[in-house]
Amino acid sequence: MGLVERCNRLRSRWSRNFPPNLARLMLLACAALWGGSYLLAKFAMMAIPAQWLMALRMFGACMCMLALFHKHIVPYLTPKIIVPALVVGLTYWGTMITQTIGLQTIEPGRSAFLTAAYCVITPFATWIISKTKPRAINLVAGVICLTGVGFVSLKPGGSLSLSSGDWLTIATAVIFSFNLTCLGVYTKRFDPIAVTFVQFSVAGILFFIGALATEPAPDAGWLAPPVVASVLYLFLGATMSAQIMQNIGLAHVPASQASIIMCTESLFAVSFSALFWGERILWSSLVGFALIFAAVLMSVIKPTKYSLHRN
Repeated sequence: MGLVERCNRLRSRWSRNFPPNLARLMLLACAALWGGSYLLAKFAMMAIPAQWLMALRMFGACMCMLALFHKHIVPYLTPKIIVPALVVGLTYWGTMITQTIGLQTIEPGRSAFLTAAYCVITPFATWIISKTKPRAINLVAGVICLTGVGFVSLKPGGSLSLSSGDWLTIATAVIFSFNLTCLGVYTKRFDPIAVTFVQFSVAGILFFIGALATEPAPDAGWLAPPVVASVLYLFLGATMSAQIMQNIGLAHVPASQASIIMCTESLFAVSFSALFWGERILWSSLVGFALIFAAVLMSVIKPTKYSLHRN
């Protein structure tokens, strides 16, 4: 029996024996890890400049991936993957740089909900790149999401105002939607783990160049135990562990259920921020968060036939 056949048989046996509820718990843990990353990144940036922090996160994740998944990565490191690497790497870098710089001036929970708008924007990015028209529900979700952003921008005096950090975070959602669309294209041609690796590599190099050019050099403050713990959380927890749990969960939970569970990332983020960062949440922001979350749910839930899920 060949290696592929043995792997497929092992995967099949493991799939039958893996408890679906444990897979759902893994997806929920994944969402919690991502939600906590906003708070930990905010804390780490008090000691480490934004681009240095992201360079550490990307290179740390790359080293872990290469150690664990080198058999999936090394065979695909050929000239054919250069263009996909540049495309997904540049868009991922754009996503992370706008989100990280925006996070310096706005609260973690606010950043999480504005970023979550990518779920609403992605069908339109797919329309532009793959010529696949969005569904009517996506148009409705887009209007609801814009209304939610309007409530988030509502100030106590009744005026509408978005800060530079808000606009950068909205840009994050737009760029990330194109990143996801491109990933959807390239992961059909190459091993998804290899694509993720080159994406992190290109983004890490760009962050490193930007850090060298624009930010102060490392200092002793980076070695403070709480800062080191935050950085380790970002690339071991929010990047590596969350990705592994997501992949396992998606193999055992229907996509519609998994999407809803993972959408709780923004709820975890705002809860952690309110509990541990002291973020004040106005009534208008609560209304806006609720509308954005509703729009996200509308975007990720796809109609399915009951017969497809009957045992």
